Amino acid sequence: MIVITGATGTVGRETLKLLRDGGSRAVAVSRDPERATRGESALPEGVRVVGGDPSDPKTLAPVLDGAEALLLSPRAVGSAGAELLGLAAERGVRRVVVLSAVTVEYGGGYARFAEGFRAVEDAAKASGLDWTLLRCADFSANALAWIPQVRATGTVRGAYGGAATAAIHERDIAAVAVRALVEDGHAGQAYALTGPELVNQRKKLRLISEALGEQLAWQEIAPEQVRQGMLAQGLPEDVPDRLLGYLAECLQRPGPSTDTVEQLLGRPALDFEQWAVDHAAAFRK
Repeated sequence: MIVITGATGTVGRETLKLLRDGGSRAVAVSRDPERATRGESALPEGVRVVGGDPSDPKTLAPVLDGAEALLLSPRAVGSAGAELLGLAAERGVRRVVVLSAVTVEYGGGYARFAEGFRAVEDAAKASGLDWTLLRCADFSANALAWIPQVRATGTVRGAYGGAATAAIHERDIAAVAVRALVEDGHAGQAYALTGPELVNQRKKLRLISEALGEQLAWQEIAPEQVRQGMLAQGLPEDVPDRLLGYLAECLQRPGPSTDTVEQLLGRPALDFEQWAVDHAAAFRK
């Protein structure tokens, strides 16, 4: 059995879907199991959901018994990563796959965020479990934050429109995660996962526009205006800081691009154009 933390997140959902389709037994951990099984936010049909709070590891003790592998999402676990990993080792879990960030290896953005991911990586290395680190580039799914503006006005007011990153499709992260969770041969590996090409923010919006068949516009505004707008939406302060801090640096030094996804999956990484097509419906009014 495979335990998935961050199950209702972008990568967690895709990982559960692939595990289900591949016939692997998986369990999704959710703080709100009822919400995770109903409505628009429901997890894929057929996925087993259990209640638990990854930031309070003792609540996961029952589900870790008999589990073989754990997908660890630092965002879900918070500061309790080392405690959860220790508990997993005590309960007989064999391997852990950690969702980390490419900034640990390549730098970029505010150092405190990379240091947070590095701390979880170090805890995994010290846990006694077979560990695999997935150091991900920025998610293509970050563009979903533009949905309210696209629906309301067709104009995205953003900062650092020329900042280029090799954003990665969540399906690629999930596909690599599944391999590391169920296959041997990935222990002790740190994989830098990116999309296949550098694309700046304005081009991302243009690709979404093409997928929708609608004319969308980019309006450059001050980063602090973007930050305040995100906070007004109720987002935690770390979210705009992560995004804007990284984009500011990528404006001067574009994010890294690797072929690791292709090496691991035997096919090219999915590009942002494909992501835009896959998610076009979410942007429609």
